Amino acid sequence: MAMALAISGCASMGPGTIGRDRFDYDHAINHSWKQMMLLNLVKMRYGDTPMFLDVASITNSYTLEAQVSLGSTWASGSSVAFDSTALGGSGHYADKPTITYNPLSGDRFTRSLMTPIAPGVVLSLIQSGYAADFIMQLLVSSANGVQNRFGAGARARGADPEFLTLCAALRRVQASGAVGMRIDKTKGAELVVLILNRKKMTSALQQDRQTVREILGIRQSLNEFHVVYGSAPANDTELALVTRSMLEILMDIAASIEVPDAMVAEGRVLKTAVFDTDPVDGFKPLVRIHSGRDKPDDAIVAVPYRNYWYWIDDRDFRSKLGFTALMMIFSLTDTGPAKGQPIITIPAG
Repeated sequence: MAMALAISGCASMGPGTIGRDRFDYDHAINHSWKQMMLLNLVKMRYGDTPMFLDVASITNSYTLEAQVSLGSTWASGSSVAFDSTALGGSGHYADKPTITYNPLSGDRFTRSLMTPIAPGVVLSLIQSGYAADFIMQLLVSSANGVQNRFGAGARARGADPEFLTLCAALRRVQASGAVGMRIDKTKGAELVVLILNRKKMTSALQQDRQTVREILGIRQSLNEFHVVYGSAPANDTELALVTRSMLEILMDIAASIEVPDAMVAEGRVLKTAVFDTDPVDGFKPLVRIHSGRDKPDDAIVAVPYRNYWYWIDDRDFRSKLGFTALMMIFSLTDTGPAKGQPIITIPAG
């Protein structure tokens, strides 16, 4: 028996843990990441300090020990009889994960949250399939001086009516397949080129393309124009975008979170800003975040804060898509930990 147990103990237990642990950790990290993002948005809505902790690494170790003992005693003589027998065993199993967290602070905070997103990233996301109107409203503050809506802080303002018209026209042109991009290299520098053209264009599509160029003040004969960062173009052949930093994006989304009237009345939070240029039927945020006393039954993510619950409804596909895009863009802007970055390591188990 002891030999059989010893042989079976030689088999590795590691491969059998991969299928379980990989998915368990993936689910846990993904869910906690969504909760952390939502909680930080809610904190910013209340003027509280956000804090981001990344799971930098997970190291897991397993220990399995087994011991079996067998003994017996008997008397010698004409008849052999067992006087006593003993059978014993012991085992020990240990699962010891060590999880390392990196706080987002210092230089990394500056690079990741306060650096404006490059205009090329805006076009790349549109080219990859994200709706042009969604990306423009989320990432762009102004296009050739045409202003987007911003709901937070001293810069709070409504969108220029032309901006929404521009976004809608770009979305229709994108749906037709007439939006493209190219990277030109000139004297070692890379220039992003936006292309609004295709071989066969309907009259409606041509009208949308003309609308885009009129609003932006771009020469009507151009189908391609350079995209640069700036508040105003150098001439009528450029598209100058003032893009937002990740911090601005978070502030704008946080500004539209629904908050309890009692919290507003007590002065704990400002009421949601409303502007004259908002649609008549009300502003529809890219990510709608609800609030209430009771924990929601059907939410993709929910967090408690100050005796209230805040959540995104699982049946609100537009908000789910916007929230997912927000986290993906956050990952794109994360440039990694700086040298000497302090870490927090917590042995769990």
